[in-house]
Amino acid sequence: MEQLLEILTFQHLCFAVLVAAIAGIVKGIVGFAMPMVFVSGLSTFLSPELALAGLIVPTLCTNVFQALRQGPAAAWNSIIKFRVFLFFGLLALIVGAQLVRLLPLQTMLLVIGLPIVLFALLQLAGVEVKLSGQSFRVAAGVGTFAGFMGGLSGIWGPPTVAYLAALGTNKNDHMRIQGVIYGLGAVALTFAHLGSGVLRLETLPFSLAMVPPALLGLWLGGRVFDRIDQVMFRRATLVVLLIAGLNLVRRATMF
Repeated sequence: MEQLLEILTFQHLCFAVLVAAIAGIVKGIVGFAMPMVFVSGLSTFLSPELALAGLIVPTLCTNVFQALRQGPAAAWNSIIKFRVFLFFGLLALIVGAQLVRLLPLQTMLLVIGLPIVLFALLQLAGVEVKLSGQSFRVAAGVGTFAGFMGGLSGIWGPPTVAYLAALGTNKNDHMRIQGVIYGLGAVALTFAHLGSGVLRLETLPFSLAMVPPALLGLWLGGRVFDRIDQVMFRRATLVVLLIAGLNLVRRATMF
């Protein structure tokens, strides 16, 4: 506790716990948006670097739980099925993490936010954007883009979710695959930011403190997920995706 209060006030710590719980609830319902909620919430009263450090460990832990919810075998099958996406995404994530202090974040947020908003609006309006299957080029391209954004900002969910939605992935597979993809990405993100200096001795206790409220939120959100059908899940996913995209655009234009 003393280490935590050296880098933030008690009031800020309480707010951070609330943000972590809300982020976990949203993730438990739709499978993603935890980094988006974390960064958006924490950066309103903490530095962007500390906000990014805070989400790293809880993101890793919640994604492990999400990926293994239906067992290790199902998770392994998802790794094999999305291996091209994962491979290129992980490489790009490592590169992006090393550039976190060098590149203008607002440009990248706008580049990813606008297409995500357009995709979600089209889907909600009934205009289907579909992919017949996983081509090497599309999987590699989306994986690279999502991974680079993840390393740069800690947010790689929106392009991944848009890709899975375009593939017409069913509810349970959608949730598990997201956990696998984000989980492996979170492992890479953790090591990458150990190297970049974002996650270090001073910031690690804060990130660890965010794990319990995030896991509690994930459990609560999972209870809701189990009670909604495929149509409701898809609609909820698109609504959160739209909010995420609009938030990215908002952050880009506020700089």
